[in-house]
Amino acid sequence: MTDPHAPGAATGAGDRSRPRAVLPALCATQITSWGIVYYAFPVLNPQITADSGWSTGATMAAFSLALVVSGVAGIGVGRVIDRRGPRTVMTAGSVVGVLSLVIVALAPNLPVFFGGWLLGGFAMAATFYQPAFAALTRWWAPDHVRALTIVTLAGGLASTVFAPLTAVLAEQLSWRETYLVLAVVLAAVTIPAHAIVLRPPWPPATPSSASTDASPGAVARSRPFLLLAIAFTLSAFAMYAVVVTLVPLLLERGYTTAQAAWALGLGGAGQTLGRTLYAPLARRTGATVRTATLIALGALTTAALAVTPGPYGLVVAASIAAGAVRGNLTLLQATAITDRWGTRHYGRLSAILSAPAMTAAALAPFAAAALASVLGGYPELFGVLAGLAAASACVATATSVRGES
Repeated sequence: MTDPHAPGAATGAGDRSRPRAVLPALCATQITSWGIVYYAFPVLNPQITADSGWSTGATMAAFSLALVVSGVAGIGVGRVIDRRGPRTVMTAGSVVGVLSLVIVALAPNLPVFFGGWLLGGFAMAATFYQPAFAALTRWWAPDHVRALTIVTLAGGLASTVFAPLTAVLAEQLSWRETYLVLAVVLAAVTIPAHAIVLRPPWPPATPSSASTDASPGAVARSRPFLLLAIAFTLSAFAMYAVVVTLVPLLLERGYTTAQAAWALGLGGAGQTLGRTLYAPLARRTGATVRTATLIALGALTTAALAVTPGPYGLVVAASIAAGAVRGNLTLLQATAITDRWGTRHYGRLSAILSAPAMTAAALAPFAAAALASVLGGYPELFGVLAGLAAASACVATATSVRGES
């Protein structure tokens, strides 16, 4: 039997039973799918509202609808992947993603625009991290953490690659033409990669110390699962609210737009740093301790931003630290099911676990802005968000199950 910790295990080179081309293919498709379906929108939205006359609130609502639909539809996607593997679902998701962008680009009115993003939500559910995580967890177990780390490191480049590319296209083309060009790129990269590369046989779930014979429904109704869902939902709301309100916080404190943007951007770089640290952390800690600790660190970094008006270097350091925690939280959620209940029903259970968190993330921009207004400012908002994350960490301490890794 191949040593799962041998060099090359994460890429498939250390185990011939692993489909070697899958990991680089998923890296490419995650960069492209996230970059085009998700990150292109905030770049193009000012041009969309200026050209169409639709309000920013309306276009943002359409995009948020896609995120909510993605969370709900992901449950069915996970069930299919558990039974049949990722190839059909992710290929169909790529096709639907292309179709959704074409509809958005050609939308003559707001209802059709909403319809395009409704389809976009199904595409997100079938092509973003959750189905990729399900594929890698089954094909790479028990060394899936390294594979998950690699694909999230690649996914972290999506905004780096496609936000500037989208901006360059938008300088030369209308937003509608830009979306059509991006739809062609999405089709060219993701459809053949998912259809051709994800063809290897779907292996049975690998037995582990955390494996369970309980049905997915029984697990989803269990106290540890419900508490874990609550912890991740509260944490996700706090985390995404921090991301979308960091710039307003710094502007309120007198920093320039450029300084605020750099602080936010360097926080994104911190996410990449954080993800490189997750594997050694996972080897040294249990699932419950790791979950509570990382969420608590999220509360601590949010509190630091709330009480640190300057100097600017210290604010940037706090933003980078917050980003590093966010990077770890992505992998924490990706491994939460396997660590506690094994890989047998990973796709379905992971989707059920992430659905409320994704809904919270979709609502965070609107709710955070409203809370800041009610509370009297963004420092006060960050204080409340830190308290919310701290409460989430307390909930996380009660999420252990027998035999968890």
